[in-house]
Amino acid sequence: MLKRLLVLGAALAATAAFAQGTPDRASVIAEDPPFAPQVLWLADIPAPAGETISLFNGRDLADWDTWLGYRDPAVTYQDNPAQPIGAGPVGATMFSVVEEDGAPAIRVDGATWGSIVNRRELSNYHLRLQYKWSGKRHAPRLALPENNGLLYHSNGEPGSVYGTWMPAVEFEIMTGSTGMVVPVGTQIGVRTFVGQDRRLAEYPHRRYMVGGREIDVAQPAWNVENGRDAEHPVGVWNTLDLYVLGDRAIHVVNGVPVMEVHNLTVTDRATGERRPLTSGRIQFQSEGAETFFRNIQVTPIASLPRIVRVR
Repeated sequence: MLKRLLVLGAALAATAAFAQGTPDRASVIAEDPPFAPQVLWLADIPAPAGETISLFNGRDLADWDTWLGYRDPAVTYQDNPAQPIGAGPVGATMFSVVEEDGAPAIRVDGATWGSIVNRRELSNYHLRLQYKWSGKRHAPRLALPENNGLLYHSNGEPGSVYGTWMPAVEFEIMTGSTGMVVPVGTQIGVRTFVGQDRRLAEYPHRRYMVGGREIDVAQPAWNVENGRDAEHPVGVWNTLDLYVLGDRAIHVVNGVPVMEVHNLTVTDRATGERRPLTSGRIQFQSEGAETFFRNIQVTPIASLPRIVRVR
C-alpha cells in the first residue's frame, strides 16, 4: 500500500479496500492536478500557551499502556483472525526503557505489531519528539521497510482497528514516507490538498501539495504521501514536530513541513453521527522495525503555524 504494495504494516484501510474491490479506481484521481515539487517553509510558529510537559519520564512506562495484536502479523487483516494478545505484561517484551546514545529512550521492538499509548488526553498542542531506527527489522517475508507510526487523536477501544490499534490519525513514520497521513480505522475522516505523482508506485499516486486539489483521505484513496522525504538515514536521530489545533494539524520532519490536514472527524458507529475529532491520546506503533523514541514533549498552543511555499 503505502510505500510498497507489500508493506502490510502500514496497510490499514488500504488492504480492506483492495480486498473488497473498488469501482473505477482511475476516476478517483482523474481530477487531481499533476504534482510539482515544492520548497515549503513554516511561518508564524506559535508561542507557548502554557507549560511544556514531558510524556516520557525517562525512568519507566508508568504513564503508558501497551497493546499487542497477533503473533503472526500476516493475519492482521484477515476477516476473522484469532483473539489478539491484548494488554498485560507480555507487552514488556515489545516496549521498554533503555539507554541509547547516553540518554533514556523508549525502545519499540517491532517483532509483534501493537501500540504503546500515553494515558494523557491532548488537544491544541505542539508535540516534539526524536526517533531513530536501529536497522533491525522483523518479518522479512512481508518485505517490510523500517516502519512505525505516530498516531494522534487516538480514541475508542484498544485494538478496535484490526485487533491491533486504537482509531486515530497517523503521522506515518516509515523510510521514504515519514509524514504521510493515514486514517487508522474506517471511522476516521481526514482532508488535505494533493497532486498526482505518477512516480509513486502504488495507487492512488497522491502526494501532499500546497494549492492542490482538496480531497477526503478515505477508501478507496486511503493515504496521501508526504510532500517530500525529509528523513535522515537509518541510525541517525530525527526530529518530528506535530502541531494540532482543533480538527487541524501540520506534520513537520526535521524542520520541513511535509503535510497539512484539516476537517479531522470521527464517525460514531452506533449512531452514524460524524463529528469533529479534536482531541485524543498519542500512540506509537510496533510494526516490524526496532525504533527508539526520546525527548517526547508537549506544549499547549493557541494557533497553528502557516505553511508557506517558497518556490
